[in-house]
Amino acid sequence: MPDYGHELAFGSFLTPAASDPARVVALARASEDAGLDLVTFQDHPYQPGFLDTWTLLTWVAAATQRVQVAGNVLNLPLRPPAVLAKAVATLDLLSGGRAALGIGAGAFWDAIAAMGAPRLTPGDAVTALGEAIDVIRGLWDADERGVLRAGGAFHAVSGAKRGPAPAHDVPIWVGAYKPRMLALVGRQADGWLPSLGYLDLADARAANARIDDAAHEAGRDPREIRRLLNLGSGRVQPTSAGFLQGPVEQWVDELLPLVLEHGFATFILGGDDERALAALGREVAPALREAVAAERGAAGTGTGPVRTAAALAARVPGVDYDAVPAGLRAVEPGDRAYATVRSTYVWPGAPALVLQPQTSEQVAQAVRYARTQGVPVAVRSGGHGIAGRATNDGGIVVDVGRLDAVEVLDRAARLVRVGAGAHWGDVAAALAPHGLAISSGDMGDVGVGGLATAGGQGLLGRWAGLTLDRVRAAEVVLADGSVVRTDADHDPDLLWAVRGAGSHVGVVTSLDIEASELGDVVLVVLTYDASDPARLIHGWAELVDAAPRELTSFLSLWPGRGATPPAGYAMTVWAGDDSDAAVAAIEPMLGLAPVLQQQAQQLPYAAVLPAPHARHSGAAEVGVRGGLVDRVTPDVAGVLADVLRGSLADMVQLRAVGGAVNDVPAQATAYAHRTQTFSLLATTTADRRPALDAQWSRLDADITGVYRSFDTHPDRLPLVYPPATLERLRAVVARVDPAGVFGSDLPLG
Repeated sequence: MPDYGHELAFGSFLTPAASDPARVVALARASEDAGLDLVTFQDHPYQPGFLDTWTLLTWVAAATQRVQVAGNVLNLPLRPPAVLAKAVATLDLLSGGRAALGIGAGAFWDAIAAMGAPRLTPGDAVTALGEAIDVIRGLWDADERGVLRAGGAFHAVSGAKRGPAPAHDVPIWVGAYKPRMLALVGRQADGWLPSLGYLDLADARAANARIDDAAHEAGRDPREIRRLLNLGSGRVQPTSAGFLQGPVEQWVDELLPLVLEHGFATFILGGDDERALAALGREVAPALREAVAAERGAAGTGTGPVRTAAALAARVPGVDYDAVPAGLRAVEPGDRAYATVRSTYVWPGAPALVLQPQTSEQVAQAVRYARTQGVPVAVRSGGHGIAGRATNDGGIVVDVGRLDAVEVLDRAARLVRVGAGAHWGDVAAALAPHGLAISSGDMGDVGVGGLATAGGQGLLGRWAGLTLDRVRAAEVVLADGSVVRTDADHDPDLLWAVRGAGSHVGVVTSLDIEASELGDVVLVVLTYDASDPARLIHGWAELVDAAPRELTSFLSLWPGRGATPPAGYAMTVWAGDDSDAAVAAIEPMLGLAPVLQQQAQQLPYAAVLPAPHARHSGAAEVGVRGGLVDRVTPDVAGVLADVLRGSLADMVQLRAVGGAVNDVPAQATAYAHRTQTFSLLATTTADRRPALDAQWSRLDADITGVYRSFDTHPDRLPLVYPPATLERLRAVVARVDPAGVFGSDLPLG
């Protein structure tokens, strides 16, 4: 029987004894401490001396950090599959992707029936298990449109709502011995989980063959199915006293044939012996891995994950998927996780590959690989950018979302190091205990890397400046794969470019930022009847421009729908806890238009920007028009009002960007717009884009700059980077990225 090439894994099979629950949990922790990969528990709900296995699994998952947890195996007749699907997905989400589903058709039917479940024949039990797996997988497939109708005579759902999806591809392992069950494993399961006490190894070859034949008939590669084995008890000791009762060398000699001849790759030890578990993890596992690696090397056995035929068919021609660096997480079409990473907040995407490095060196590996593939390369931090540059079609996305650490380097100097993949809401929460804050957009789910290198128009902007104004150093992976640090003393031209054009020069992996001393702020949210949008827009802008710098406000407006008038939403932050001064500055806003709703509160800045970590599904391709103006004149307000009245935009927004933003010299950063006081934005659908463009052109005389993140129009580059800035930027790009790996929309000539 062939070796299927699976990586070896080792686990414990613990008794859920109700007489000493603390010891059961302690054995689970000991399993993790010993380096085991998996902790499992038998499931006999009718056994009064046992804890409930599912409750125990959740408790153990909370008490551990790394190990995978599973029932071995869960009793399906007493655990309805629709509820079980949600329970497993929930545990997987809460544990960070550490759940596995071991499941069986049921065996002790007198006891099962005594608990109230219907008694099934062996044949019906197999059918019921197959139906249950279809139900469970269907409910996990939250990306599939429509409700779920699955199952059959024993387990049927009709119109069930799908979800939640687990955090990872939860494997389904089935305990099986008889021919029909083995065939079900081949058709539907991810793993075969027998116990050595019930399996004659002389029959294992035939059992594997039946699984493999069924897999082939179902269009599957048999290597997709992991072979796991419950070993019973064992002990590492100086002299031999029987199977798995002896020195480590004996264990290796006895387990090695199970890998090479019978394909087993996960070994689960029972017996509740902490010393045996420690020896398995610390002595037997490394020795067996070494022996298996040597045998596989000599035999040329392929190892690693196996992709399904459907997944292979979804690959994009021309991309060398097999050349992805080892250890670098890659998500491709056909993977269950692909739907969660293909798109951004707004833009739907269909990349050939999404790479998710965890370290700067892995980012470098990703860049070196991506530049050889001849396809577009996009870089993503939080994926919230509305300009659509964080995904693509048919290209490679380097997603730095896992580089999300937040570290206070020097509290006295207020210097903070932030990973480019962190979300600003998480940054705010991490800095709050230190009495620090960084101005950073208006939504906590926005990623650090994109916002801090493009500009960072935030709700503390008039008081603290742009986010990039506080950047003091950066770590950057350049197009050649080198990892460099830039600050005022090390390649200052690169730091200049990072602050305003970072996506053109490389992949920023971390930023050193000078934070501000800040505790509580005053937040005021006003919702207006915007039936007279021009008056509201102009009056709001005049008040904000004249207000103290502690006040920063964003005004968003939406067109009317039927009898519902246009609405305005002003989000205003006073940087500090002086509520009297805040009220005095904000109170005049109440007279700008009829106020439909108002809310005012003093709260930590972190509470203004929570990070829900919402899943991005790319609602639709959008048209985005932006512009920076020195003042919001009556004419500017009138054009924006016409856009609203004509329903040419889904949203019009104005952001205050004066005050401290304009203290910085224009030549200090690649963001060179230091005279304007307001940033304009309008979003629309593709079919309304031409009409919006026509109206927006009426602002040409007033718009003196463009914020790169807020305009997708191809001819706006001269307004994004003024001539002197563009010339200097091109010189930097020519040096660090002459092939244009990152700057495809910034021609060098």
